[in-house]
Amino acid sequence: MSDFTLSIGADMDARKIVETGLKQFNVNAIGPYAYQNFELYARSDDSAVVAGMFGQSGMDWLYVDFFWISDDLRGAGLGSRMLAEAEAEAKRRQCVGVYLYTYSFQAQGFYEKCGFSVMGVLEDCPVGHRKVYLSKRL
Repeated sequence: MSDFTLSIGADMDARKIVETGLKQFNVNAIGPYAYQNFELYARSDDSAVVAGMFGQSGMDWLYVDFFWISDDLRGAGLGSRMLAEAEAEAKRRQCVGVYLYTYSFQAQGFYEKCGFSVMGVLEDCPVGHRKVYLSKRL
């Protein structure tokens, strides 16, 4: 094995090489694919953002990366309504399901009530808690 120099830190040129290389590897394995951003927001009567979720769809799944609801609106049905709309959008995009993660101190029970199933757990992330990965087939 040759000697290599390892470096930590931002390098946009190197990042582009890695992204291009991995995408080409994936295309060779599964054919063309594309990711499409996903954003959904709830606004009050005065247009203030009171909840939102965003992520992306690709490889036949919709991924929810961030989902937040204002504290004073939690438990009022807005979260379920937003998840239902995300699922409808996933179907429009011909996705087979929706996946996301939450933490043990957040909303695992809520997602399970909405039909999501645990597909993995990372213990001690952060220490004393769990990062829980969930999915729902459509």
